[in-house]
Amino acid sequence: MDLQFAATAFATAITIIDPVGMIPLTLVATASTPQRRQRIVNEAVIVAAGVILVMGLIGRVLLAYLGITLPAFTIAGGILLFLIAIDMLFARPTGAKQTKEETREAREADNPAVFPLAIPMIAGPGTIATVLLLAGLTHGDELRIVTVFLAYATALAVTWLCMSAATYLQRIIGKTGIHVVTRLLGIILAALAVQFVINGLAGTPFFTHA
Repeated sequence: MDLQFAATAFATAITIIDPVGMIPLTLVATASTPQRRQRIVNEAVIVAAGVILVMGLIGRVLLAYLGITLPAFTIAGGILLFLIAIDMLFARPTGAKQTKEETREAREADNPAVFPLAIPMIAGPGTIATVLLLAGLTHGDELRIVTVFLAYATALAVTWLCMSAATYLQRIIGKTGIHVVTRLLGIILAALAVQFVINGLAGTPFFTHA
């Protein structure tokens, strides 16, 4: 197994979805329907998994069809991830996941599973960009493809756990603890984003294909 690729895939998946950061977002989105919170969380994760799976399967084909080279998409994806990382570092809501208008609509929605929890909170533009980016970096290698899917499956499983126990975890960790974890993940995401841009500008793949 390509351990370097696996480490980057898992780190990217975990940091971009930010399971711990989903705790307060889940509580806000389900504030009007706390008695149905678990069912909403289940539906949200399933929908997000479907979106990620589809984008992972068609990612390389889509880029090729649009005539977008991997270096170009690597630079664009790196810039987007860096902007998200900055918001994470300052522990503030990122517009790449949800706008103020969407937050307001979320509070009024009867079932926020699909919107805004699944999209754009979990499977937002940043997540889709990283899926496409990592899919392109697999170069069709079956083991790398499986690694990418395992990375996002793990990230979604951790996210489901955090969202399911949102009330308990927020009481234990507290808002300060959530912000600390989010900032740490933001630092990792920022470093990954810069590396993506550097390699994109160099016109070389992030990893050499064995």
